[in-house]
Amino acid sequence: MQGRGRELPWEAAPSVRPNATPEGGLGGDEAIRVEETRMWHITLTVAGGAVPSDEIRRALERLAHDHPFLLAGRYAADHAEIRYWEEARDLQDAAALALRLWGEHRRSAGLPPWEIIGLEVVDRGTWQQRAKSPGGGPIVPGGVQPF
Repeated sequence: MQGRGRELPWEAAPSVRPNATPEGGLGGDEAIRVEETRMWHITLTVAGGAVPSDEIRRALERLAHDHPFLLAGRYAADHAEIRYWEEARDLQDAAALALRLWGEHRRSAGLPPWEIIGLEVVDRGTWQQRAKSPGGGPIVPGGVQPF
C-alpha cells in the first residue's frame, strides 16, 4: 500500500517537473504534471461463519500491525468492521485497494475466510464535515474492540 510508515499526508500537493527530451535534456517551458494522491477514509465490513472472539481480536491486531493506517476495528464472532486511511489517486483506486485488503492479509494476519459485505469510501473533507456535525464524531483511534 502506498504511504506506509509515513505520517498521514492529508492532502498531497501535486508536483510538477520540467518536461524532459528523449536525449535527457529539458524541453522548453512545458511541464509534466505528476499524479497527486489524496487520503480516503475507508470503512470495510466483513462477515462469515462464527469464530472465537479472541481469535478475531488477535487477527485484527495483527492486521493493524501489517497495515499502519488502521484506526479502529470492531468485531463480533461472525462479523467485523475496520476503519482506516488509504492513500490513492481517486475514489476508484481507494475502493480497489480496500476491496483487496482482507484477502491480501488473510494469511499473514490470520483473518477468517469472511466475505466483504460493506464498503464506504469518503474523502477527507467529507470525513471532517461529519466529525463536526452533532453526534457524528469520528472513531477515536485506539485499537480493536467488540461491538
